[in-house]
Amino acid sequence: MSALIQIRDLVMRRGKRTVLAIDSFEILRGERLTVIGPNGSGKSTFLLALAHLLNPASGEILFEGKSLTHWDELKYRRKISFVFQDPLLLDMTVEQNVGLGLKFRGVEKDEAQARIMKWLKQLGIESLAKRRAGQLSGGEAQRVSLARAFVLEPELVLLDEPFSSLDPPTRAKLLDDLSALLAEDHRTAIFVTHNLKEATQLGSRVAVVMEGKLRQVGTIRQIKAKPADETVAVFLKELTN
Repeated sequence: MSALIQIRDLVMRRGKRTVLAIDSFEILRGERLTVIGPNGSGKSTFLLALAHLLNPASGEILFEGKSLTHWDELKYRRKISFVFQDPLLLDMTVEQNVGLGLKFRGVEKDEAQARIMKWLKQLGIESLAKRRAGQLSGGEAQRVSLARAFVLEPELVLLDEPFSSLDPPTRAKLLDDLSALLAEDHRTAIFVTHNLKEATQLGSRVAVVMEGKLRQVGTIRQIKAKPADETVAVFLKELTN
């Protein structure tokens, strides 16, 4: 597979403090990458940089071989979707929330409706199409958020700990469904989590980010068998306890 994203000498700063530094990294087209690390390690900064919502202090991110600084902002935005920790739904029906991005893009009404219903069905929420956002449970709302991201048919989906606020049974079921969806869909997805089970189930590769640095990349089996350093080993041990 070819690289969809290439990162070169990336440094992200907040004020004078370096919050993320990555020398060299590639994310393949169609790959499911999970990013794990402690709170404050730079995981969310990594996603915001990929979404071009934060600008590097130095270095660059290339998407389809072209630096993000050379992309037209609107064209790049249409290549990606972002799923946040909180669903951030508007006070309208489920199908209206899912179709909002299509409406902004001027997608023809019949095509938009077909795509909306396709993704409502994929996420198991077609029966909720006419329900208003305020009447949804946390798990239902996050399914709507996922449908809203996938209906845009992005080349890259960024997911920032979307299950962190859900109760364990709801979280487990949504994890199973999203894992099956991504395996079938073959869409490039980057999933940030501090949960090792989520990382193992969703990711074909795992990136360990600690103290603002990309410490190790590989399958979870490879990383467990041979941690890059003592810090990674201790972190993995804490996650499995």
